[in-house]
Amino acid sequence: MNSILVVDDELSMREFLEILLTVEGYTVSFAVNGEEACTILDREIFDLVITDIRMEDIDGIGVLRKVKEVNSETPVIVISAFATAETAVEAMKDGAYDYIPKPFDTGEFKRIVRDALHKKTVSRDEEEDHLKKGIYFGCLVGESPQMKRIYDLIRKVATTKTNILISGESGTGKELVARAIHGESQRKDKPFVVINCAGIPETLIESELFGYKKGAFTGASTDKAGLFEAADGGTAFFDEIGELSPAIQVKLLRVIQEKTFTRVGETEERKVDVRFISATNKDLEQEVMDGGFREDLFFRLNVIEISIPPLRERRGDLPLLAQHFLGEHSKELGKDIRKVSAYAMDILSRYPFPGNVRELENIIERSVALETSNIVLPQSLTLSNFKKVRIDESRRRSDLGHDGIKLDTVMAEIEREYILKAMEIAHGSKQRAAELLGINMRSLRYRLDKLGLEPSSDESS
Repeated sequence: MNSILVVDDELSMREFLEILLTVEGYTVSFAVNGEEACTILDREIFDLVITDIRMEDIDGIGVLRKVKEVNSETPVIVISAFATAETAVEAMKDGAYDYIPKPFDTGEFKRIVRDALHKKTVSRDEEEDHLKKGIYFGCLVGESPQMKRIYDLIRKVATTKTNILISGESGTGKELVARAIHGESQRKDKPFVVINCAGIPETLIESELFGYKKGAFTGASTDKAGLFEAADGGTAFFDEIGELSPAIQVKLLRVIQEKTFTRVGETEERKVDVRFISATNKDLEQEVMDGGFREDLFFRLNVIEISIPPLRERRGDLPLLAQHFLGEHSKELGKDIRKVSAYAMDILSRYPFPGNVRELENIIERSVALETSNIVLPQSLTLSNFKKVRIDESRRRSDLGHDGIKLDTVMAEIEREYILKAMEIAHGSKQRAAELLGINMRSLRYRLDKLGLEPSSDESS
């Protein structure tokens, strides 16, 4: 049974954590301040220490340093109401496992406790092996039910010659799915050729696809093979196939049907053995109905469709993806950043990711570049249009549904979110937070107290 030391000068918080942790099966001890905690740590070893940050005499940073002095392997979770970003960075630099703001989600808190205790007994290599269990095909990462269904479908279609249409929003990983299909197929040792339909100018796409004969046009000084010939025996991946012009659609249809094509400037037909995988972020069926895409080509390409869900519909994969990108970019940039803090992950979990997985990777890469501690903290996150996110969330809540809502509860939740975000941006400064919210200090204090966010008069955290 794991032993945990809780250090907090607020009685209600100690009582709350005692109930929460005891129910989870842990043995819980307490210290009412940092000085008592240091005394206890001199005579006892704990599997985990949870400490408040703001306490008189010896604060949470002092407790953290004492723990690391006694046993550097003991993980420490630091909690606080509105500590500054500088305090969080200091805690992480001194070896804290995570930094959690009050008030916190109990489910997320229990998960962090479990992870911290697990980390104490698992090596770094074992952690990486555990992560890799979520990487099923190349760089595809995810353990959500939606992704597992896609993995199963990849296994089934990879060994066939059937043409595949992969649909999904930009940034969802359509090319990665195509590469996974190719990698699982009998063509895996043959070329995988990417054809960017939106990136090749209209005047060049025919010669790029089919190749050309010397003298076919100005500048054609030699014979040149096209992308179809380059893909012979392997897979041709048409990215954003909905961007092809009607003229090229006709010629592509012939290649798919006859497996033959003619270079620009030639009359000789050439045969190829190519599997076609296409991707689109458009509704091709609607494009067909609107006359923008050939119906016969659509049916040739769409023998089997694989639809990739947007990241906002598989949020369970978010921590796994974030950790995967964190590992990649930490290695690339020569840093030793090991995890995303609970507070930062909470912010990410409420962001809609209009750019999907690609946007998440960009966010993590920027965070790694900016971060100075060994953990990604909220101030290192660069999220576009976060204010709009909050507004969109509020609008979604306006859908009453058939069962109705409790208006006071919903409004309190929205108010809490805005206040917490303002306090985060203001790094704990109530004066600045009040300015951001367009209210005076007296009103902010009232709202903090009403929502249970304001420490009591005898609490210093």
